[in-house]
Amino acid sequence: MVSKPVVNSVLFHTFAVMKFELQYNDTKTNARAGLITTDHGVIETPIFMPVGTQGAVKAVHMPELKDDIKAQIILGNTYHLYLRPGLDILEKAGGLHKFNGWDRPILTDSGGFQVFSLSENRKLREEGAEFRSHIDGSKHLFTPEKVMDIERTIGADIIMAFDECCPGDAEFDYAKQSLGLTERWLDRCFKRFNETEPKYGYQQSLFPIVQGCVYPELRIRAAENVAAKGADGNAIGGLAVGEPTEKMYEMIELVNGILPKDKPRYLMGVGTPANILNAVERGVDLFDCVMPSRNARHGHLFTSKGIINLNNKKYETDMSPIDENCGCPVCRNYSRAYIRHLLKSQEMLSQRLAVMHNLWFYNHLMEDIRDALDRGEFARFKAEKEIILSTRI
Repeated sequence: MVSKPVVNSVLFHTFAVMKFELQYNDTKTNARAGLITTDHGVIETPIFMPVGTQGAVKAVHMPELKDDIKAQIILGNTYHLYLRPGLDILEKAGGLHKFNGWDRPILTDSGGFQVFSLSENRKLREEGAEFRSHIDGSKHLFTPEKVMDIERTIGADIIMAFDECCPGDAEFDYAKQSLGLTERWLDRCFKRFNETEPKYGYQQSLFPIVQGCVYPELRIRAAENVAAKGADGNAIGGLAVGEPTEKMYEMIELVNGILPKDKPRYLMGVGTPANILNAVERGVDLFDCVMPSRNARHGHLFTSKGIINLNNKKYETDMSPIDENCGCPVCRNYSRAYIRHLLKSQEMLSQRLAVMHNLWFYNHLMEDIRDALDRGEFARFKAEKEIILSTRI
């Protein structure tokens, strides 16, 4: 049986390199359960990380994340935090943990995906990525070295290497060229990371990212290169960017067959509950996605029986909770009709309640996955839940 640790109850007083302890390997699938130990606490895996792009998870404040949603780790974004509030303010605060009041682990994306998203306002070259700020149009250059320095200043526990996120429909020649650039940048990231020290008295871990688009030859090459780095953990990037879902699952399975089993695996930017179940089945440990919070703000809520859209008129007089099987504070106190009223009235409270529910749902889904693994029943759990959680009701 998997032991149940007291998660993040205290901060450690001596600092050590991040550890990953595998506690359970499923016998019918490649799913597994484990513990990641950082200087800001312990993370139970598989885990979902709420996205706090600009240092805040939209519509939710930190005590709610900790006490109600029970998030164990959150994600921040290098690109956005670099532009605003800026590195001087973050360093003066003592890093992002002190700035936003979150005393549990944080992971920061390198900004590579955001730069990729600015396709009309960026130029890639060997030195790095030149782009214009979406805020004021000012020109900036991200090099692997600069991104490592920025992430040292932000101070997250887990930091990502700087890469190019290749479009999901890219031709083979472009994808190969892109991967070559990403691999050369990765060498520079590790060199700079190893030349520098953490700024705030606790350790940071650098995760390399496997790219290669949808081409098995490139994914194999990338995974072998990443595995050889011997990092504390590894990430799979460049998926859920336009490729067919089955191709995404194929790439995950291929890559995880190469990445070391004794290190955590992070699937970046994915996804729906069904995506998560399928990726866990294939050996993924860490997830993040804006979907639960973004969808919530538009009235799309996840429930144990499927997805509901509170904008539909049928909920106008529905006095039942969002989900009768949900234990979140929103479902304990408010009805579908009331939250729909708030949405239609454009009351800020509607977004807070909706986001809190969806994040609670995602976190509880991960708890259920870990419990199913503990009982040796993950395969049956996935088969029961996958279709239900994708159904619109």
